[in-house]
Amino acid sequence: MTGYDPDFGDFRPTPPVSFELFPPRTDAAALALGRAIDRLAEVDPAFMSVTFGAGGSSRDRSLTVLRHLLEHTDVEPMAHLTCVGSSHAEANRLVREFLDAGVTSFLALRGDPPAGADPDAGIGDLESAAELVQLIHRVQEEREPFGQAGVPGVPGGSRILERPRPELVAVAAYPNGHPRSRGLDHDVDVLLAKEVAGSNLAITQLFWRADDYLGFVERARAGGVTMPILPGVMPVTSPTRLARLQELTGVPAPEELSVALAIEPDADAQFELGVDFAARLADEVVAGGAPGLHLYTFNRHEAVLAVLDRLGLLTPAPAGIERNTRTS
Repeated sequence: MTGYDPDFGDFRPTPPVSFELFPPRTDAAALALGRAIDRLAEVDPAFMSVTFGAGGSSRDRSLTVLRHLLEHTDVEPMAHLTCVGSSHAEANRLVREFLDAGVTSFLALRGDPPAGADPDAGIGDLESAAELVQLIHRVQEEREPFGQAGVPGVPGGSRILERPRPELVAVAAYPNGHPRSRGLDHDVDVLLAKEVAGSNLAITQLFWRADDYLGFVERARAGGVTMPILPGVMPVTSPTRLARLQELTGVPAPEELSVALAIEPDADAQFELGVDFAARLADEVVAGGAPGLHLYTFNRHEAVLAVLDRLGLLTPAPAGIERNTRTS
């Protein structure tokens, strides 16, 4: 099932899908990631995003993955950028480095402060994702000043060309509330500020209930947010990973999935449980109007492609993925 989606501008699965990757830490992990990218690219995703360590700790490895996407696939690469701990000059230089490499899409994040630091204290020159969004646009404008073109039929006439801008400047959204949020209305206000600053796409952090996402989108629209809000979904196929995600996000894991994974000793059965849960969640948010799906891959292709197969979005299914459209 394919179609044209105006938010992403190309023929691809409907709804469009995208994936998140993180930079590998070892040579063996890099080889495995390369194989996963090849398989993920077969479904023609709208983009693949690559995470970026706080303070630029994984800059070189992130850039290596982004360059691999540019050189070996037709997929749009999206660079994560964090601003906590960065000066204006450092952030400017980093954005230029990604643009010079050919990366024109970004996910702008405030990022987490260093361990032990006061989370409410200002760290670095840029204190919010909205400020980073503005900087990304400003750097692009400085790199590509207005050009001029002749006007047909007007001797000596010229017109100013539209200035090129990054294709996507995405930001994070928090259906269950940001850890530092003062309330649900505050989360919407922050997201609206990011859009006013120039972001044109929001991607949610993990959530476990369709109503969490759908309710947040409804509040965001009522609050004036107009940009697409992509639901972020991760198929979790082990109790260890589920517990770790709960610890990292602060969002309680769904009891039915937690119990099912904990009492099932077989890894293959755990895989099916996690995929089925994620597929049902994805099916519900798409039915509720989600403009696409952003899948957190953990640098593996098997689970996310199995989710897409459950949804009937693999036509034909990539090699090694057995078709199964069951979502319940």
